[in-house]
Amino acid sequence: MTETISAPQAALTTQQVVELTKKLNYGTWRFQKSWNPMHIADAEGCYFTDGNGKRYLDLSAQLMCVNLGHKNPAVVASIGEQAQQLAYASPAFATTARAELSQLLLEVLPAGLTKFFFTTSGTEANEAAFKIARMFTGKTKIIARYRSYHGSTMASIAATGDPRRWAMEPGGKGQGFVFAPEVNCYKCPIRHTYPGCGIACADYLEHMIRNESDVAAVIVEPVVGTNGVLVPPPEYMPILREICTRHGVLLIADEVMSGWGRTGEWFAVDNWGVKPDILVTAKGITSAYVPLGLCATTQKIADYFDDHYFAHGHTYEAHPITLGPAVATIREMQRLDLVKRARKMGEYLGPKLRALQEKHPSVGEVRGLGLFWALELVKDRETKEPFNTMAQKVDGTPLVVDKLAADMLRRGVAIQAWISHLIVAPPLIVEESDLDFAVDALDGALTIADAAIAG
Repeated sequence: MTETISAPQAALTTQQVVELTKKLNYGTWRFQKSWNPMHIADAEGCYFTDGNGKRYLDLSAQLMCVNLGHKNPAVVASIGEQAQQLAYASPAFATTARAELSQLLLEVLPAGLTKFFFTTSGTEANEAAFKIARMFTGKTKIIARYRSYHGSTMASIAATGDPRRWAMEPGGKGQGFVFAPEVNCYKCPIRHTYPGCGIACADYLEHMIRNESDVAAVIVEPVVGTNGVLVPPPEYMPILREICTRHGVLLIADEVMSGWGRTGEWFAVDNWGVKPDILVTAKGITSAYVPLGLCATTQKIADYFDDHYFAHGHTYEAHPITLGPAVATIREMQRLDLVKRARKMGEYLGPKLRALQEKHPSVGEVRGLGLFWALELVKDRETKEPFNTMAQKVDGTPLVVDKLAADMLRRGVAIQAWISHLIVAPPLIVEESDLDFAVDALDGALTIADAAIAG
């Protein structure tokens, strides 16, 4: 019998890659007819390369997650090594990768978080946190905040305050989530002014706990991510911790985006010395090379489940190929001292971004910590009116921030834009020369917003 050898398949062209992606895949959070994705063919360090060979500075670390930059050799090698050693095991078994990562987490997480549930995304980690909080307390309601994003599955999207929640309602109304005002000292939702406000937004949240009753937990992004890099005043998180303790309510810190050195500390709560009852994270835990999420709890919560049924789990929980690279990622962060480096580079970047605010009337505020920054764009600095609204994001109105992002892409810089602000969150290995290049691109692109004011 003659063996038939098939000819090697020709490599897809960049045009074919884009067309097949558009035709056969859904583009997330968008109208499909307007989706024209770029073909990323390669990436290394702080840059990625498109199918035509053009390089771009990855100024938002893809989705604020590639903290180590692209192609870190140690993490890349760890993926293959873990696959060779043990590609999969049921979560009912112990594995070396699971034990090594769990032990390492005790070194970097806020003190007191000692029991771990591993997932494959931040969304799933939040789902675990909600179930754990409800099982532990015997209560139902969870207070979230309006300027927030906690995931896209049924409970996590119901806990999300931004417009990505709207499409699945009224389903979310029965999920037991209620919303508090966000902390936004630039444009306070309850019309106070810091510091004379006495942190009224925290008082309001306590008022909600008293009047809602049956509150199991409060979930916050300690530094709000996609919805504007909202940095709270220093008093806020300690006051919130006291309120939750006083009322027997668990404090859940969603550090999916703000963790892993992004704010110049291992986790954002470390900026204020606050210890949550549950911490949820993902993204930077593996620099996004493989999908891993984490739900970490205190020992008090863990002890409860010694004699109570832990009613949660899934097939890919503690998947070895996600855990081995997390060990490599954390060790690389320690070796390169990236937490300290993020703080230092933030001190270099912050003044340059604030100089743009002085120069461009369309920049209402610049805010950030470490290597996590946002530029808030406004039509009018006096009224703080944004160029676009959440409703316009959902109804397909062209957004000014998207025009700026497109202009920056032409200049060789990729940046994340959302409704009325731009997010600057480069890999933590970024160099000063990269930041200079990025600021120059921002300087040029902001003239579009300035012109929109005049128009």
